[in-house]
Amino acid sequence: EVQLVESGGGLVQAGGSLRLSCAASGFIFDDYALGWFRQAPGKEREGVSCFSTRDGSTYYADSVKGRFTISSDNAKNTVYLQMNSLKPEDTAVYYCAAQRIQLYRVYGCSRFLPGNWGQGTQVTVSS
Repeated sequence: EVQLVESGGGLVQAGGSLRLSCAASGFIFDDYALGWFRQAPGKEREGVSCFSTRDGSTYYADSVKGRFTISSDNAKNTVYLQMNSLKPEDTAVYYCAAQRIQLYRVYGCSRFLPGNWGQGTQVTVSS
């Protein structure tokens, strides 16, 4: 059973930094792509950053390029999202998700299927 547990959210002032962590278990890391998504109140969920260790590909939404960095520690089965230069518009619930690599090659970061998602962690950026 795939399990994903996010941590690291919180309240930060604009311009500050946070690092989100996603502890993964129940699957072989290399068989999946991992991604970070966010949903702000009244808005649709969007893909923030996704990557595949097997393919060596990484995606960032235009809104976070140059500010956010996705990384992983395969020995710990943990994925990170380093968020710098945070803006109030980054305020959202952030979710970690996993997608089988075969599906990721089809849909990319635009669509991760239900079932392999964490519970989310709140990030609030004050102005």
